[in-house]
Amino acid sequence: MGFPLLSLITWLPMVGAAIILSIRGDEKTVASNARWTALWTTLIVLIVSLVIWVKFDRTSAGFQFVENVPWLPEYKVGYKMGVDGISVLFVLLSTVLTPICILASWESIQTKVREYMVAFLILETMMVGMFCAMDFIVFYMFFEAVLIPMYLIIGVWGGPRRVYAAVKFFLFTLTGSVLMLLALLAMWVQAGTTDIPTLMHTSFSAGMQTWLFLAFFASFAVKVPMWPVHTWLPDAHVEAPTAGSVILAGVLLKMGAYGFIRFSIPMLPLASAQFAPFIYTLSVVAVIYTSLVALAQEDMKKLIAYSSVAHMGVVTIGLFTFNEQGIQGGLFMMLSHGVVSAALFLIVGVVYDRIHSREIARYGGLADRMPGYAFAFMLFAMASVGLPGTAGFVGEFLVILGALQVNFWLAILGGAGMILGAAYTLYLYRRVIFGRLTREDLMHIMDLSPREWAVFVPLIVLTMWMGIYPSSFTGFWDASVAAMVKQHTAALLETTKLAGVMH
Repeated sequence: MGFPLLSLITWLPMVGAAIILSIRGDEKTVASNARWTALWTTLIVLIVSLVIWVKFDRTSAGFQFVENVPWLPEYKVGYKMGVDGISVLFVLLSTVLTPICILASWESIQTKVREYMVAFLILETMMVGMFCAMDFIVFYMFFEAVLIPMYLIIGVWGGPRRVYAAVKFFLFTLTGSVLMLLALLAMWVQAGTTDIPTLMHTSFSAGMQTWLFLAFFASFAVKVPMWPVHTWLPDAHVEAPTAGSVILAGVLLKMGAYGFIRFSIPMLPLASAQFAPFIYTLSVVAVIYTSLVALAQEDMKKLIAYSSVAHMGVVTIGLFTFNEQGIQGGLFMMLSHGVVSAALFLIVGVVYDRIHSREIARYGGLADRMPGYAFAFMLFAMASVGLPGTAGFVGEFLVILGALQVNFWLAILGGAGMILGAAYTLYLYRRVIFGRLTREDLMHIMDLSPREWAVFVPLIVLTMWMGIYPSSFTGFWDASVAAMVKQHTAALLETTKLAGVMH
């Protein structure tokens, strides 16, 4: 075990949070120092995570930068951290979006600034820890602990119905996770360990796999969120402050899909194959139904929230195709959606900070007064639609390729999301940006400030980089995905052979 880089990026935000809590002085001084401390902490974490990105060996399918410290040795539970090709980019996504969130909240959050910054730093620790965990108990603790700071961010700094939205978010996500804990304990009893790489190569009986899959599904489906357990998401997004929506869409929705790809598919191959048609059905309903619901929305945040459910429906189709193109497409879409949907929520935040309204009908003709804003909005809208050359295209293209190998109609219905997505996204853009500028308060609205450009430029660069040079991202998980598909196919062949011998 070398230098504990993963523990450093996991726990460094907690050090920043402790420093912020120790700040003394009048309210204005405390708020200013809290903002700068949070920003510098998250930037240092980002720099350290870039070291992992540079030093990562893309040819290996195994876990790297592994740290292993006995924690409960009598129960074979250890504090074990490591990243493979699948998790390393999600760690990076978390460390990129957190300083952007701090910067986006610089002026919009004026009450309890110290507590707000502490909540974000604790949230960063939990997100990074969850993607790095190589022990199931450690993973579960981080996975659940994410709920607490997010609950506070929505419940304290959110909109008028923030308490309702926060409680709904908490109850939905916690209920499913209790079943996952029972499944985890069952696996520990069966395998005698909670080590994730060991469990990936442990064979569970077909009957047990079915029950384990359903327990995991209850937890991960809510987090994705899949239809029909998606109803907490629009409420949470509408009431959350802008930065809360950014992290919710950018990282927290990826936790459910990450759970499927890390646990359900490799550990429970028979049950995954058995339930794949069920997953396809729910995903296709999500893609079409939530896209149509998005078309009917009058609130900008609600429209983007429903579009997130549709996009994540395409992700789950890709992951459960069990072929390299589908899984690669699903992973790429998770990453691109993390960047693009985060940017779209920030786009809404810009005009909300100025006019304090998210109603689409409240705007119109902003291109005249805010050309920079209109440009940034257009770029992210095109990426959300899946325009070639932007981040959104590559993932959807690969998912459709993977789905075609499974079923022609699955590919067609999954691809319908692109057409409907173009309809509601361009409808939103046209009503907000084009038309005549008639409202008095919009006549004097200011374009993007230097701080807001500092928020958007990294996201613009990432959106274009992912669209133009996707192999610089897919190269990280090529080996891991190939190994997973090979293992999944081998497990299904083994079962088929055993069934033939039995007959």
